[in-house]
Parts: sequence; C-alpha cells; structure tokens
Amino acid sequence: MSALGLLALITLLLVLRQPLTILLIAAIAYVHLVWGHGYLDYIVEDMWTSLNKELILSVPLFLLCGAVMTEGSAARRLVRIVRALTAPTRGGLGVAAIISCAVFAAISGSSIVTMIAVGSVLYPAMKEAGYTNRFALGTVVSGGTLGIIIPPSIPLILYGLVTETSIVDLFLAGVMPGLVLIALMALYAVWANRHQPAQRMDWAELGTALREGIWAALFPVILLGGIYSGYYSPTESAAVALVYALVIEFFVHREMTPKMYFNVVTETAKLGGALFPLIAVALSLNLILTEYRVAAQIVDLASAYIDSPIAFILVVNLILLAVGAFMTTNEAILILGPILMPVAQAYGFHPVHFGIIMIVNLEIGYLTPPVGLNLMVAMVTFKQKFGELVMAVLPYIGVMIIGLILITLLPWLSLGLL
Repeated sequence: MSALGLLALITLLLVLRQPLTILLIAAIAYVHLVWGHGYLDYIVEDMWTSLNKELILSVPLFLLCGAVMTEGSAARRLVRIVRALTAPTRGGLGVAAIISCAVFAAISGSSIVTMIAVGSVLYPAMKEAGYTNRFALGTVVSGGTLGIIIPPSIPLILYGLVTETSIVDLFLAGVMPGLVLIALMALYAVWANRHQPAQRMDWAELGTALREGIWAALFPVILLGGIYSGYYSPTESAAVALVYALVIEFFVHREMTPKMYFNVVTETAKLGGALFPLIAVALSLNLILTEYRVAAQIVDLASAYIDSPIAFILVVNLILLAVGAFMTTNEAILILGPILMPVAQAYGFHPVHFGIIMIVNLEIGYLTPPVGLNLMVAMVTFKQKFGELVMAVLPYIGVMIIGLILITLLPWLSLGLL
C-alpha cells in the first residue's frame, strides 16, 4: 500500500498542476519518511551524488551544439541537399521536410530545435509550391518530433541517466525505430500528394547544394560514427560535436559572429539552469527508490492485477500516451522512467527496448493537446491557430501510432543493432 500511496501522491500533485521540482521533492520526502528513517537532510546529499556523473556534461554540450548549428547556416544547407535529392518524388517537398528533420535531429538532439530549423525553411517553400497549408504545417511540426528518437537524443540521455541504462545502447536502439517512423511519414507524404506533379532531377542544383553543404552533411557521420565505433564516449562526442559546429560556422561558412555566439550561449545557459535542478532531484529520487526497493513493491502490486506482458505493455502505452498529452517529455522521463522500467523488466521487457517504447509514446505527446510542446511552439513560430495545428498533425499522429505498435511488437527493431 505504501507504493500505491506514492503513485497517489504523484497523481494528486499532477492534477493540482504543481511545478515538477515540487512534485519530485515531495516524492523523495515521501519515500524517505515511509521506507527510510525520516532523515530528510539526505535529500541534498543524494542530489549532489546524483549530479557527480561525467555523462551529465553531454546534455549542455549537445544543447549548445544544436543551438550553434541552428543559429548558423547548417540547417539551410542540409535542407537544400535533401530538397534536391527528393525533387523527382511526388510530394517531394514533404518527403524532404521529413528527411531533413531526421538529419537535423542527428545534430540537435531536440524536437523543438529541429522543427524550427527545418520548418523555417521548408514551411514557406511548401506553401509556395502549392501544398495545402494544413499538410505543410503537419509535416514540419510532426517531423520535428523525430528529434527525440534519432540519436543523439537528449530524452534518450535522460532515460539512460535515471534508469542506469547504457547511452550507447540506447543510441543504437533508436536507429531502426527512427528509420521506421521516417519511412511511414514519408510514405504518407507521398500518398497525400499523389496528384502533385513530380519534378525533374536538377543535377546542377544537387551539385551546388552538395558543394556548399558538405561540411554540414558530414556532421552526423562524424558524430555518430565516433560513438558507434567506440572511438569516443557520448560525453566526448558532445564535445567533438560542439568544436566541429563552431569551426564550420565560424571559419568555413563564416555566418556566425561572436555576438551571435554570445546570445546562443546565454539562451542555452538559461535552458540548462531550468533543466539541471530537475535532473538532480530526479536522480536523487532514483537513488532512494533503488535503496528502499520501491520498484519491487510496485512490481508485486502490478502482478496482482496484470498477469501477462502484453496486457502490461498495453496499459503502459495507454498511460504514456495520456501522460504525454499533459507533461513534457523530459518531465515524464524523469518521473516515470525509474518507476516503470524495473516493472517492465519484471515482465520480461529489455530495459533498452522499453526505453524506446517510452520515448516513442512521449514523442507522440509532442503533438497531442492540451500540452503538446511542438504545437505550442508552432503557434508562435508559424503564427497559426491552435485548432488548425491540431487538425494538421492528426494524420501524422495516426502514422506514429502505427509505428509505435510495430516498435512495441517487434523488439528486434530496437535490439537488432546491439
């Protein structure tokens, strides 16, 4: 019943819309009081211990790297390459938007950054080419969600931190599910624009795009190749990525100034200042949940009502889809990751596979009202009404749910590269 009380406390605070930091501290205090000896001063010590990890350095480095590439010209150059390659396809600009989002996601690791960077270039281009406003909106807003499943991904790093799962394994596991979602979205884009006339391949434009964008195009190869080959760790890769981004934007493209870089660093520091207290408290909660075997009690509670892995994962998927509609991805991972992962493991799910299932569920949450983060940002970025955005992303939500079902039922999609 103590575990049930913890879940009830978290639910109550969510309903009351309390700040996430308050919610996590209340959960930690509850665990110390119920399972521990009531020494609440241990919370600060746990927070310090939790942050004393090298891997956490990768988060601000990846955030800063993505911001540098967005503020510079990398996004525009990458989009130009993909646009030239997909021109002969019906709905080619829609396919270009989706693939560009996937490529830029491998640079930024962020859904919002991906959507803004690619959408600012291709949304007006699609409208000018005769695509409907609703399709153009839905494509760039939904394609932006690929930023949290295509590695390197900040949510995957956070999941690895709070569940003590290998980040390299999570990055590898995100590749094939990411490709599945890209393929499904691209197929929908082609089908939705099957009456659009295809263009001829412009080899001169492709050559120019490759010449001007080759350094930006090499970025994912250098970044992910180094991680997967074992040449450097995820944290080292974040540092390499940042140095590479600065070199090409300052000295190759020459489109970033010191003032622009100062502004980028300032905005990234503000984001980190909001995120790191949450990480500290969430990792502290993870420590005491493990110490007091809270997860084991939740497993016993769940097994009394759910007797099969299929029933369990169905319930979890429904819960995560609902959670994604009311919480941001990072919040949901920090709160639910350390609680749900041990339960999933008890039902026979690999921690890495479950992590991908969780991320894809929350990826859909970026598009789901009332809190869909991509919808909120798109309202400001593209100056559109919320209702129009919701209608625009509905087909893609259906496509992504199909992808979620495939990823859930076919573990080899996540585990095949490990």
